[in-house]
Amino acid sequence: MTSRSPGSAFRHRITTETPVGFELQSLKKKAAIQLMGSRLWGRFNPNHWDPVYAASTGLAAPIQTGEMSSAYIAEMCVNHFGEDLFRNARVVCKYIASTLADEVISTHGVVREKIPKGDGYRFVVDTWARNEAGEKKTVGWVEVDVGV
Repeated sequence: MTSRSPGSAFRHRITTETPVGFELQSLKKKAAIQLMGSRLWGRFNPNHWDPVYAASTGLAAPIQTGEMSSAYIAEMCVNHFGEDLFRNARVVCKYIASTLADEVISTHGVVREKIPKGDGYRFVVDTWARNEAGEKKTVGWVEVDVGV
């Protein structure tokens, strides 16, 4: 079993004692064109990695795939929920604006609800990703059972 002492890697871990309103620690990620053009994220669509092609379609720069912002949000949630995120959890994301190459994206989350369930709680966390200008790019929520 992994230690969860206050000084451990789990110091931001959400537990049954975590209150509504708790803010998850943000992550920052740069929309690196090198990743945007990888096979995993968008290699088959030049809007995701070719500046000339993206400009020809009316984009200011190549755009990151929505899955990349979802992955950033998921990473933030794994940092706070650990293995609980992989048991009976739900992650919902909606992409509301394009993330352009070289934008720095930060993830955010706030515990909205804490619903009693079994011996623990079902946490509902509002999540979003935004750029340095504060423009939201992805919004959603996660539902995770803790201590159930």
